[in-house]
Amino acid sequence: MDVTDILFGTVGGLGLFLFGMRFLSEGLKRAAGDSLRALLAKITKWSVLALLVGAGVTCLIQSSSATTVMLVGLVNAGLLTVKQAIGVVLGANIGTTFTAWLVAGMSVFKVTRYALPAIGVGFALNVLGRRRHTRHVGQILLGFGILFVGISFMQDAFAPLHGSPHVVNLLTAIGDRPILAVAAGAAFTMVVQSSSASIAMIQTLAFTGAFGADWHTALRVAIPFVLGDNIGTTITAQLAALQTNLAGRRAAMAHTLFNVIGVLLVLPLVYAGLYPRMVEWISPFRLSRETIMVHVAISHSLFNVVAALAMLPATGLLERAVMKLLPPRRRLMELEPVTLERHLLETPPLAIDQARREITRMARTAKDALDLAVSALCEDDLGCLARVGPKEAATDDFQTQITRYLVELSQQNLEPHVANELPVLLHTVNDIERVGDHAINIAEIAQRKIEERHAFSPEAEHELARMRIEVSHMFDNVLLAIDRNDQAAAEKALQHEEAINAMQMEFRHSHVERFRAGTCEPLAGLIYIDFVNNMEKIGDHLTNVAQGVLGNMQWDGADRPGGTSARADKPGAGDAAPAPPEEPHPAAADAQGRPREGAED
Repeated sequence: MDVTDILFGTVGGLGLFLFGMRFLSEGLKRAAGDSLRALLAKITKWSVLALLVGAGVTCLIQSSSATTVMLVGLVNAGLLTVKQAIGVVLGANIGTTFTAWLVAGMSVFKVTRYALPAIGVGFALNVLGRRRHTRHVGQILLGFGILFVGISFMQDAFAPLHGSPHVVNLLTAIGDRPILAVAAGAAFTMVVQSSSASIAMIQTLAFTGAFGADWHTALRVAIPFVLGDNIGTTITAQLAALQTNLAGRRAAMAHTLFNVIGVLLVLPLVYAGLYPRMVEWISPFRLSRETIMVHVAISHSLFNVVAALAMLPATGLLERAVMKLLPPRRRLMELEPVTLERHLLETPPLAIDQARREITRMARTAKDALDLAVSALCEDDLGCLARVGPKEAATDDFQTQITRYLVELSQQNLEPHVANELPVLLHTVNDIERVGDHAINIAEIAQRKIEERHAFSPEAEHELARMRIEVSHMFDNVLLAIDRNDQAAAEKALQHEEAINAMQMEFRHSHVERFRAGTCEPLAGLIYIDFVNNMEKIGDHLTNVAQGVLGNMQWDGADRPGGTSARADKPGAGDAAPAPPEEPHPAAADAQGRPREGAED
């Protein structure tokens, strides 16, 4: 037995399997388009429907990890509740077993003989296809072919293990201790980030006789590893949830908690030897070398289907358990709306007062994000830089929840003065959210400045400090204006905006002069101009907010006091619906649609 050949064959085969799975998954998702995400976002309150959709989507994209990561994103965006996400997670666990059945088909239907033709046809369609759909179908076929070639390599690599009593004894000894086997399966799945890959490896080991030539023993040894894989696969969603809000982390925790509870409930049956017997009883095939892969797939499906059906009526209990495990910390509560009470919607004056309070908290959070981003840029502070993202994500969450609350309020029977104030508040929320986006832009150019070690000239540093102070004073006045409906503070904010506009013109001119004189580093100069442009745009959005407080917003596009209207396409103050979000120029947007630093919006 050549250990090197086994190691190389295993690593190479596993790599091909993972690459094929990824290629297949991407092709399926592209063929389906954005409808998958839209479908998940339209989940109703019925858990059964959520389960069916979760299973269907996961079967389609061949990855429970991808489904749960999408769920975390949707919960983070406020499009799904944690309880709705739990239903989809239960379905995703069922859908992910489809891959094990594909692998099992290798031993029953000998699909490996078609792997190379699938690669050839898939490559031809993917490269030569004129229609997008044809190219996506080619990518799917190519992914299938590569996946099965990878498994074939692993089979060849594991073949010598059948004749090694030491390997068989070791794996059997681990399998005879189910807790240890569960831990091993979970650890391996966490490393490869794919339960499909780890279960395929278990199926292949069983098929090649690595668990022994007694197929009843082999099945008994394989099952605890399969259970561990179900726990290990939850790490992907946990990693994805690290940069999300509390609701997103709760959705990921629900996935982990469900699988852990399921494994703990099944383990006594494994210890008693009842679970392998149940698998054999369900299987239509007699247990043998040719059907061992099918039996492992059945054990995987049986666990997930039974666990999902048992947990489905208890999704509320699971949600409450997640809430207990991840309670809101005080610091996190400061970054989330807390006063938007639904029962106050029937009393519109009180409801709109609650919305104003949350808008004030949202504005303070946006100012914190801006202050941190500017400090990171001016002081090369990586600590400040790391804190900008969570603050900006909090402003997005504020926007989602406040907007939803105001839309629900608009459906009530409103007094004229309340109805007139609603669109103003909606626009205020959008403007504050845009300030958070510009804070991210500044953080991005700060990161570039720090990583590439650029330095500003003393004159540029002095100018940036002036603009920083001016914008900070303007923001303070806007906060005062929102919090106390202080029109004098709103007027002062407009005066600061005039000064910021004048600074932008002055600083651009002085930058050109320094560039001509050779006292300005070119790349640092680009960062400088990006910063000035972003700060001026922040001034525009704060002006919109101040004008909303004054009640004299120029919705028709006429010039505002002290400068040109920051948004000429606003509807009348009495309109019920908010204006659509501003769209940046395509060339000025990043992959997520957010304007790049310095982009005009």
